Amino acid sequence: MHNLLDNKSIDLDNCRKLIKSYIDLHLYSAALFWADKVVSLSNEDPKDICTLAHCMYLMKQYHRAAHLIRSRGLEKADVMCHYLTVRSLLEAKEYNEALQVISESEICTNITQSGISFADRTDILENAPKNVQSSILYVKGRVYEAMDNRAVATDCYKQALHCDVYSYQAFEALVQNQMLPASEEKELLESLPFSEQCTEAETELLRLLYESKLKKYQEPNKKQTLATCSVMGVLVSDRLLGNLDMEVSEAERLYYNCDYHKCFSLTERILKKDPYHNTCLPVHIACLVELKKTNALFYLAHKLVDLYPDMALAWFAVGCYYYSIVENEHDQAMAAYFKASQLMKGCHLPLLYIGLECGLTNNLKLADKFFQQAQGIAPNDPFVIHEMGVISFYNLDYKTAERQFKEAMKRIQGGLKDVILPSKWEALLNNLGHTCRKMKKYEEALEYHQQALVLNPLNPSTYSAVGFIHALMGNTQEAVDAFHRALGLRRDDTFTTTMLTYVMEQLIEESPPYPGMK
Repeated sequence: MHNLLDNKSIDLDNCRKLIKSYIDLHLYSAALFWADKVVSLSNEDPKDICTLAHCMYLMKQYHRAAHLIRSRGLEKADVMCHYLTVRSLLEAKEYNEALQVISESEICTNITQSGISFADRTDILENAPKNVQSSILYVKGRVYEAMDNRAVATDCYKQALHCDVYSYQAFEALVQNQMLPASEEKELLESLPFSEQCTEAETELLRLLYESKLKKYQEPNKKQTLATCSVMGVLVSDRLLGNLDMEVSEAERLYYNCDYHKCFSLTERILKKDPYHNTCLPVHIACLVELKKTNALFYLAHKLVDLYPDMALAWFAVGCYYYSIVENEHDQAMAAYFKASQLMKGCHLPLLYIGLECGLTNNLKLADKFFQQAQGIAPNDPFVIHEMGVISFYNLDYKTAERQFKEAMKRIQGGLKDVILPSKWEALLNNLGHTCRKMKKYEEALEYHQQALVLNPLNPSTYSAVGFIHALMGNTQEAVDAFHRALGLRRDDTFTTTMLTYVMEQLIEESPPYPGMK
């Protein structure tokens, strides 16, 4: 009798194509069903076992996938089985098991100019394609990161990127997860072997795309320059002009440049095209906070939590909403910032905010310590330089404070003169005014306060500061006018009321009782 299950009667290649078509259609159960049968029909061909494990992985049956491969020892004999095993154990949160599989088949010892340097023994991974080697290094990094060993994880991601410069996930892990300070991000980009793996045009394109993802706070005024290489005869600059990723990069630059209105307009436009763009949403949320659009922030946070309750971004939006409406929650804020500083080793912002919180509770020594740590990571960030100036001012070191405030101003202006500052920097101008007043540079102090009034013409403190300087200069009438303006905006200011009484007395003493008398 003819056996229908005879391999000669069944075209296994057609069955394999059928499985792939079901995977492409996301019909994973059907793919799993047929993959299981093909494993039996092919006498457990390792490639078919790997496909079956892949189907299990896609159905989130991670323990089952890892067991299928390990029960046959294929994680040591087949490179794709090795990768899939580690990946499955990672997703199953079996980190020690994943490390055991990695250590049993360690892929490399270090990176050399020519690429990966392998151990003395012949390894199943030695002849694997570069992108597979890179992927294994990336997953190894993910395992170490999950175990809070960020130093080794960072090294794995760097090796993955050197192995395959196209490995965006390794690059993203380093940049998005804040693994490196801004200076080291640039060093990494310079060290990548683009010329060995890419054409000249591809190198320019990759550099452009990767540079657009680097930290923006170092040079907030620097605009992204699109590469002039061509793809299929069309300039990359033309093709990428409307690319949403590139537009998000521009939005980030605008945000760090404190141009919140322009940034918000751009993020709104991006989100109309792609309402759930995951790199645009954090910038958009940050803009909603800065522009005090609490109703819009509440609506967005509510929507994200409903749609994606397990997504960190949704709870970030919730946290931002409460930050916008709740004040003086110093303990909660400090706890959040300390946690963020542990998770974002390469980012200075948590340290900056911890310093600010310390300043709010008058712990200036501790604030100075955190600002110095922040400056170690981001020496060119004008926000950090400004806060260092504030500490110097409170320590009565006015000369250093003036230098630091002017350095912050230089960074904001990007080396250009007569640049109109964003309104966010009103405090910097006023602080320069206070510092110059302390140094008895009264004319210069007045000039800075006048610039601050251009940014915010309704700040009573600025008018009060102007009045005080005029009083010190003996310009009694000008002082009275400024103090009146200040009290018109804030009636209950004790300092201004006291100073106005004083200068009014001076004015009365100076004025003759009748016209014509001296």
